[in-house]
Amino acid sequence: MRVGRSDGGVSGGKMERWNVGTMLSIVALSIIPSFHLSAQTDARLVEALRLAQSGQVDSGRSIVRRLLATLPPGDSVYPQALLAAAKIAPDAPTVASYLNRIVVEYGAGPWADDALLLLTQLYWAQRDPAQTVQFAERLNRDYPDSPLRSRANFSAGRAYFELKNEARGCELIRQAQGGAGDDVEFRNQVSFYAARCSLPSSTTTASATPTPSDTTTRTPPGGAVGPPHAFAVQVLAVKSAAQVDEMLTRLKVMGFDARVVRDSTGFFKVRVGHYATHEEAQRAQQRLKQKVGGQPFVVDEP
Repeated sequence: MRVGRSDGGVSGGKMERWNVGTMLSIVALSIIPSFHLSAQTDARLVEALRLAQSGQVDSGRSIVRRLLATLPPGDSVYPQALLAAAKIAPDAPTVASYLNRIVVEYGAGPWADDALLLLTQLYWAQRDPAQTVQFAERLNRDYPDSPLRSRANFSAGRAYFELKNEARGCELIRQAQGGAGDDVEFRNQVSFYAARCSLPSSTTTASATPTPSDTTTRTPPGGAVGPPHAFAVQVLAVKSAAQVDEMLTRLKVMGFDARVVRDSTGFFKVRVGHYATHEEAQRAQQRLKQKVGGQPFVVDEP
């Protein structure tokens, strides 16, 4: 038996206490899911969710609480129990707490992308676009093969629209549209927002002849052609994934093309851009220093 959720939503408000009906409309307990979401496989959790859906929420919570109290954290059922607890939690902060535990403590397991999707939808329902895009971008970065990305990107695309980053919003809406599959209702929802991203046909045709700035290949004296070469701006180098998430979100909201490079010492390096010349990278460095602060610097990326 699969226990999933539909794509319901709640408008407005901050992360205040929700009643049970509102909670179920967000994480949408449904015995037959409308799209792929990893199912609870433990019979006790299936029963807990069934009870909650039928109105016996306290009984369902009691089952989950007992499991969390008795199971060792290393048990494979433990992250499933955290997910079930989140689905029937009494208020939004508790939901977020359970889901964040899955992401942080069980990030290498099969439930982390489920938790990130639900966090994305939770914060979108709470009209918190910055948090919405943070969790969706983490899902995109850490779980690129997850079938749940299209759902998260739909929420994040709309959040980027609210943050006035139309380019990234349209990019994610198009990705969501491409991953809609056979779900007609979801495809129609995405298509409604995709209409605002339509571009004139003249802007979608690239020139067949590249200009000198279209390539990073250099021809040194003597005629030998060297390998492609580029520059970037390094904004941050830390070992904390949380700091990386925060910086990536800030940069993407501002419209910068940010990414993470990890070196052999374990540092996460947040970098911006692929610039053909050192001068272009320096101009970007100045913009980043004005908008983000800190000490960004130009790096050579052969």
